[in-house]
Amino acid sequence: MRKLEEYTLIEHLTELRKRLVVTLAVFVITLGIGFYFSPQILNELKSHEVATGVSWNLFNYTDGIIIYLQCALIVGIGLTLPVAMYEAWQFMKPGLNRNERKGTFIYIPIAFLLFVFGITFAYTIIFPLMMGFMQTINDSIGATETYGMKQYFSFLFGILIPVALIFEMPVVIGFLTKIGLLSSALLKKSRKLAYIALVVIGVSITPPDFLSDFLIIVPMLLLFELSITVAVYIERKEYKKKIA
Repeated sequence: MRKLEEYTLIEHLTELRKRLVVTLAVFVITLGIGFYFSPQILNELKSHEVATGVSWNLFNYTDGIIIYLQCALIVGIGLTLPVAMYEAWQFMKPGLNRNERKGTFIYIPIAFLLFVFGITFAYTIIFPLMMGFMQTINDSIGATETYGMKQYFSFLFGILIPVALIFEMPVVIGFLTKIGLLSSALLKKSRKLAYIALVVIGVSITPPDFLSDFLIIVPMLLLFELSITVAVYIERKEYKKKIA
């Protein structure tokens, strides 16, 4: 019996290594794609109307490669995300029943779409408003803005990724509910604490003005409520299957 358990453990570790190798290989390929298309992507991002007043200077010899690498990493991570989720699902698949397998697979495309939607929302709404606020404050104190490319893109990427990850909340909570690690009752019970945590996160990633805070905190709270609704729907669906 002991040998069987050891063999099973080795099998699991071998399967995990296989899934990690596949994910890493895809990431290397997509990272190469990111490096190839980074100049076009960066030039497109520079055409944003809020960037018209930015001087595209570099203040350090390594700034250019850092920006290039950041852009390639974001492309690589974004394109690898669905593959990584699929490999994770395949690793957990043997421990799921038939209904759980069918129910959890749908989260992969939904998670990718929410990630893309989060980046789009951050780029088209949150980022311009935050840049506008910063420029207004600087103008009010008579400051001369001499930002370079590194400052601009670091600020941009620092907004896009956190917001995109926040938009994954309904998928993560729905998945954990589907496999029995979370429940709608627990989510409702912890609603107040969750609200406080989300407000703190929202304030920490936005400038200290009401409009920016409002634009990021309200969607976060709505996403949490949507997550509860998703959890309730999943539980009701599973209950109907059991009594059918």
